[in-house]
Amino acid sequence: MLILNHLWIIPLLPLLGAAINGLSGLFGAKWPNKAVTAVAIGSTGLSFLAALECVREFLNLPAAQQALPWVKQYFTWIAAGTFRAGFDLQIDHLTIVMLLVVTGVGWLIHIYATGYMSHEGGYYRFFSYLNLFMFFMLILVMAANYVLLFVGWEGVGLASYLLIGFYFLKKSASDAGKKAFIVNRIGDFGFMLGMFLLFRTFGSLDFVTVFDKTRELPADALGQFGILTISCLLLFMGATGKSAQLPLYVWLPDAMEGPTPVSALIHAATMVTAGVYVVARSHILFTHAPTAMLVVASVGAATAFFAATIGLVQTDIKKILAYSTVSQLGYMFLACGVGAFSAGIFHLMTHAFFKALLFLAAGSVIHAMGGEQEVTRMGGLSGKIRWTYFTMLMGTLAIAGAPGFAGFFSKDAILFSAFQHAPGGRILYAVGLASALMTAFYMFRLIFLTFHGKPRFDEHHVHVHESPKSMLGPLVVLALLSIIGGWMAAPSFWGGTDHFTAFLAPVFGAEAAPEAATAAVSEAAEHSLELTLAGVAVATAFLGFFLAFWLYLRRPGVADQIAKSAKGAYTTLLNKYYVDELYAAVIIRPLVWISDNVLWRAVDASGIDGAVNGAAAGTTALGDRLRRAHSGNTRSYAVWVVIGALLILAVIFWPMLKPAAGMVP
Repeated sequence: MLILNHLWIIPLLPLLGAAINGLSGLFGAKWPNKAVTAVAIGSTGLSFLAALECVREFLNLPAAQQALPWVKQYFTWIAAGTFRAGFDLQIDHLTIVMLLVVTGVGWLIHIYATGYMSHEGGYYRFFSYLNLFMFFMLILVMAANYVLLFVGWEGVGLASYLLIGFYFLKKSASDAGKKAFIVNRIGDFGFMLGMFLLFRTFGSLDFVTVFDKTRELPADALGQFGILTISCLLLFMGATGKSAQLPLYVWLPDAMEGPTPVSALIHAATMVTAGVYVVARSHILFTHAPTAMLVVASVGAATAFFAATIGLVQTDIKKILAYSTVSQLGYMFLACGVGAFSAGIFHLMTHAFFKALLFLAAGSVIHAMGGEQEVTRMGGLSGKIRWTYFTMLMGTLAIAGAPGFAGFFSKDAILFSAFQHAPGGRILYAVGLASALMTAFYMFRLIFLTFHGKPRFDEHHVHVHESPKSMLGPLVVLALLSIIGGWMAAPSFWGGTDHFTAFLAPVFGAEAAPEAATAAVSEAAEHSLELTLAGVAVATAFLGFFLAFWLYLRRPGVADQIAKSAKGAYTTLLNKYYVDELYAAVIIRPLVWISDNVLWRAVDASGIDGAVNGAAAGTTALGDRLRRAHSGNTRSYAVWVVIGALLILAVIFWPMLKPAAGMVP
């Protein structure tokens, strides 16, 4: 059990890659791109192999040992009184899913990036940041306590800031990096408060200790805001920042300013799912806080719908996918909020496949179009970049929920769980179904505007060309995963076992694997309901496809007519509900005014600087007056000596001149 006993090997390898490439540039070694590539790809590839070996060793353990997390304590990091925070790593079935997603998909994106970034400056710097991100993400998913998890949590925020602002000479990119960093810090403040409250309650932040003690406590009633409910809401505040949920979603669309591989790795497959992972990891806490669960489900459903409506009218290919990501993350939180944690993690995994594919394929389109990102300036590309078109179509079918594709199975599980949930399950289901309709529409709208119809660009100046094999290889692998990635759940449609849910049952227990119906009739009725709802979801996806086909291929002018006739709604959606403008008016500009006029001018300049400068000016004036007393004139000095002597005599003899107490003068 080489890897199980030395789990630190898995995150250490990407860290070494980041250090080697970073130091090579820092000391001016100027390694050739091939050397940088070898280090970056080699370190992440070896980490992926180590993760595979770790999974093999864990799954070969006896069933009794697999039922508990495999925790390895390496050293004590923080010790204060009774508090201990150690560098402790753990492996269980949930960690396995996250490990394989982070290392596997991350490695493919690294390979893709070698082709996409080959002609960019700062090549070593880019891969150093990318490796650093993978190190922190692996720490996050392998941590055995909230403190170490928070180190990875903050680390991916730092790496995200560096990667989003990679083109730091471009103002929009540097602004987007700062925006992501600041918005995430708002959520992280809540996350820290949640950790403090958990420590105050349980005296520890180790997962095993906290969860075991939570099981012994009674659950809060719905509508009750006890310690567990408040702790969960604070943790969820952090999750809304990292996973771009209402109201802290605003950083993710702007994060598309970073290179496309960054969008695929950080803002589709891994970092933005960190919030979902934390909620799923803390499921024992959340199931004891039904009010927090309802908030999670409601925010997730609202975000899924809200972001999908914005995606309907966007024209930047990466912005469309960005709002799609926000919407799909809402689906994951919806699943967790209704107690279907395994369905949420299942969608996290399938989403990593098809959304990473869609972003990378979008990057291939941008590469082919010489940097163009507006889908309204594309068209007719299907015959020119066939591999990109085919793979992107597979990703679109997966996210739209086409039968047999990965997204079909995970979305079905979420919608079915929402429909059965009480209270408010039918409402949550309806919102989720409407979001699925819009998802199918705007994704096929993207496909039709990009690849079909007549070219809307100057073919004499834009020489469309297919991407190199280093970029196409990962697209093909991710396309295959988008097709077959959901088939672990397929047998359940024929009355069989949902293998993914069964795999996560040791982690989620009854939450992941609800008790079977006591009567065969009720079990059959439940199965029939699931098939019916799956049919409704497929019909919804087909309706979205048909509307996009009709508006953008059969009657291309109708879409413009609808936009003109509903100009108010269209403009509102195009401007993203003016949320950024609202934040600027209500929060940013008042804070800037307070900072400028109160903190700077009144407190700093007038108060602090005024006191310091005033003291200096007073001292200077006093010194100037004393300086004038030193005139060099002997008579003047004699006068001052006499005056001084008289003052001294007055001080000495004045008490003697006062009448004694009780004497009449």
